[in-house]
Amino acid sequence: MSDRLLKYDMGAGVEAFSTERDAELPYYVVQPHQVHGCVIREVIDPMTTRDELEGVDALITNVPGVAISVRTADCIPVLLYDPVHKAIAAVHAGWRGTVQRISNKTIKVMQQLYGTDAHKLRAVIGPGIGPESFQVGQEVADAFAQAGFPMEQILQDCGPKRPTEQNPMQGGLHIDLWKANRWLLEQAGVKNSNIQVAGICTYRNNDRFYSARREGTKCGRIINCIKLL
Repeated sequence: MSDRLLKYDMGAGVEAFSTERDAELPYYVVQPHQVHGCVIREVIDPMTTRDELEGVDALITNVPGVAISVRTADCIPVLLYDPVHKAIAAVHAGWRGTVQRISNKTIKVMQQLYGTDAHKLRAVIGPGIGPESFQVGQEVADAFAQAGFPMEQILQDCGPKRPTEQNPMQGGLHIDLWKANRWLLEQAGVKNSNIQVAGICTYRNNDRFYSARREGTKCGRIINCIKLL
């Protein structure tokens, strides 16, 4: 594999990684055309095209050799592996998808199709915008509160906005999307010890990873991939 891949150890029988800048994919990877929604699609054909996955924000499969992924550039990627029933998922969880609990909905579909037990799932929360960089407006904070998130855990009020050249996101309200998505996984029944958090902020590490907030929405994308072997 390329040395420009951030690889995850999710156990035997599965391969998972996130691409860094200018990385070459080691094989064909199925990529959806995401829209910050909650549509989940099962993939059987390893050569499924992006055009066939319009409006899809999470992919699942139990077919070995089918590499599924989600594309991110600050949003949070969640990769799931069911080692008992040999099934996987790739979930795109931006703040809108997180508020809509897309990871929980994906786990429910895995339960329906594959018999997945959330307690046995292994999860990776990959690189995404970190809490110090994810400054939000009151309307975003309100959306999380109305959706029932534990605001005392995920929201920090850093006082008046004080942007500097070194830290344009200083001050204001900040949401911790890593904690929000970990909380969702735990609410779904995933064991805390089975959740890996990369803890890499794409905004602060844009020498390694793309960041739409720093570079603009037309920047490249991180491919967060998982494949059954």
